[in-house]
Amino acid sequence: MKISKYILGSVLACGLALPFTSCDDNDLNPTSIFESEEGALDPYSPTYQLDKYCDDVFRTKYNLQIMYKLEDVAADMNYNLVPAEYDKSVDLAVLSDYLWFQVYDKVVTSDENFMKKYSPRLLHFIGCPAVNAANQTITLGLAEGGLKVTLFNLNEMDPSDVYQLTDRYFHTMHHEFAHVLHQTKTYPKVFDQLSVGHYDALGWQYRDTRVTATLGFVTPYASGQPREDFAETIACYICYTDETWNDLLQTATEPWIESGNSVIKNPAGDQDGVDGKALILQKVDIARTWFRDAWGIDLDALREEVQLRQTTYNEAKLNELRKLVYDIPVGDAAQK
Repeated sequence: MKISKYILGSVLACGLALPFTSCDDNDLNPTSIFESEEGALDPYSPTYQLDKYCDDVFRTKYNLQIMYKLEDVAADMNYNLVPAEYDKSVDLAVLSDYLWFQVYDKVVTSDENFMKKYSPRLLHFIGCPAVNAANQTITLGLAEGGLKVTLFNLNEMDPSDVYQLTDRYFHTMHHEFAHVLHQTKTYPKVFDQLSVGHYDALGWQYRDTRVTATLGFVTPYASGQPREDFAETIACYICYTDETWNDLLQTATEPWIESGNSVIKNPAGDQDGVDGKALILQKVDIARTWFRDAWGIDLDALREEVQLRQTTYNEAKLNELRKLVYDIPVGDAAQK
């Protein structure tokens, strides 16, 4: 059985058709939706260092909670899930700040509280993937009502491999955050008309990347429906290296078609009526304009900062980030 990975975009929390609406500054700054009384953390707890880091870096600064201890009320009962390992939770917490939050903090100069206002209120870490055997897919991430982002399969994470980190986690984060943003300020609906007739909400997981590229989609998952197309276009443009992005555009110029169980170049040439490369670039341009006009964000500057951090990331940087957690005093030392 073929299992395809995918990023599940925005879903409605608790089954309610409630769109995400942003709160004004009085709601989010400086008041927090989480408890803030002093002494809430136990310095003798075996998880104190990570709890303290998350409290200082995420709750205080961004009004966001990281949940890494599996709680059934926060997880989907339809899946058999396991908790995230502590050390992997440490790694993803520090990397989330470095490769996601700090990027927006640096690029969005017009609003120093941008991430505090618009980031999710909860990041939920799960140790294993959420496997759906019925449609042969694996969920890598969920964004629920713009308030909660769940990331799966932490226990298989290799923090030394920046390409795996990007592919499995930070691509997902940027995808889900694009959902959060467009649920707050809608993207131009002209985008939804660009690939009408080529979306396949039920069968995208069986499509080949080369075929969807020729149709103007950055990934097969993008070919499922317009809002996923929009979020995937943003995430791929931000996260793909120049080489990977250029390879995608080259593939989009070629006449790939499905032939039986194989994918081949159509001997008759391109007959789908779609200039895949031009369409992908048109979608990026719509996203670029939307980021600029709706948010005052330079999408290309965002991509440049992400690329810089990805390409200069190494083991020394990882150890430097880990020390932000593991150097936190515990026990009696934390009381001084």
